[in-house]
Amino acid sequence: MSHQALQDRVRRQREQLPDMYAAFGPEHLPERLALTLDDPSDLDDVKGVDRAELLADTELMDLMVTATRLGDAVADAYALLLPEHGMRGLIDMLQTACRKGVDAVPDAPAELRAFMAAMEDRPDWIDLDQVEEGARWERINAALLTPFVIRGAFLATFLNAYAALPMAITGALTGETSARRVKETAAFFAATVLPGGTARNGPGFEAAAMVRLMHSAVRVHATRSGRWNHDTHGPPIPQVDQMPAGLISSFLMSVATVKDGRDDFNTRERAMIELARYRCFLLGLPVELLPEDPHGVIRVFKARAATLRSSFDDDTCGALVRATLAARLHPDAGRWGRAAERFERSFATITFVKAFLQGDYERAERMGVHVSRADQLRAAPMLPFLIGRVLLVRKLAGVPGLGRVTDRYVVATLRRRLRGYGHPEYVARVG
Repeated sequence: MSHQALQDRVRRQREQLPDMYAAFGPEHLPERLALTLDDPSDLDDVKGVDRAELLADTELMDLMVTATRLGDAVADAYALLLPEHGMRGLIDMLQTACRKGVDAVPDAPAELRAFMAAMEDRPDWIDLDQVEEGARWERINAALLTPFVIRGAFLATFLNAYAALPMAITGALTGETSARRVKETAAFFAATVLPGGTARNGPGFEAAAMVRLMHSAVRVHATRSGRWNHDTHGPPIPQVDQMPAGLISSFLMSVATVKDGRDDFNTRERAMIELARYRCFLLGLPVELLPEDPHGVIRVFKARAATLRSSFDDDTCGALVRATLAARLHPDAGRWGRAAERFERSFATITFVKAFLQGDYERAERMGVHVSRADQLRAAPMLPFLIGRVLLVRKLAGVPGLGRVTDRYVVATLRRRLRGYGHPEYVARVG
């Protein structure tokens, strides 16, 4: 696969947005890139992976380097209008454009028109029927499993100082805002799997636009903060850092597929992969980072870890991890809600340690993540309960005559979850 188109995008973003990208030379290799075996990487803690083989794949390495230099020029251009319109003004215009069309926005800026056009220009490699079918299956997880694992998955984005610094600079993930960010992330994924969620006028389409705006606002603020070292970090929130969040469910499914001895996805899995790829497209990711086969998905995940220099800064990473673990997601839920949250926090914590720290509880302790005996007792019965419930509902969804009834139950549950998440703001509180 040639990555010339991506390399051209990197060069163009510097020409199109010199205010944002003039400092980022298109050939510069930022310090964050670990491209030799002597460089410590995030893959070093993963057992049984041949990092040397990955580094020897020159096309794969070219992709990782290029995607590390790539931002989101179309959304960034819109975010650069912050001084003129303010964040609230940008949000209002974007929401109107998503719900009523860009022509409904009085004096719509050219940057907004370009942003909407990019999201509406659906690529020919996307099958919307498959996307909708994938959403039908994916919303089972979103309704019954995601609320109990989203905190742990969110924590995984803070394990590397190079990747975590942009959000730390904004101050948006400390104190009470940590809970809001976790719930906004859950709400985004939930919105995209509702019936018609990713359609042009669907809630998932709008949520994707809002997430892109938030990322771009953070990108703009980071580059102007005085704390961003271009030579060290490259562009803030590059596309290579957005890929893991967009494809995490695809990665886990790919690992399970390969473990089963299969080289391709089954019909249900294929539809879910199609949903994930389209959702990533709406978030601005290039197709080169969105493989169709399980081995390809696993390989880009490993390659990203293999080329990301290992770095854990307690003032950045540790503070974000601890703030997110301590966040109260449902402070007004009453006694039952507080008890449920204790179970959720325990389960998310242990899931985080096992899935992202390879079960290294000593390493977790050094990060300030303490796993108590009470956490273990609360989490132990949750895994079979949660997985068993998902598998049961998934089986019922495939039974003729029960599929529609089951889906109505899942959608109702998901909408109840969304009400619990509150109204997502997707506002980067920068400054």
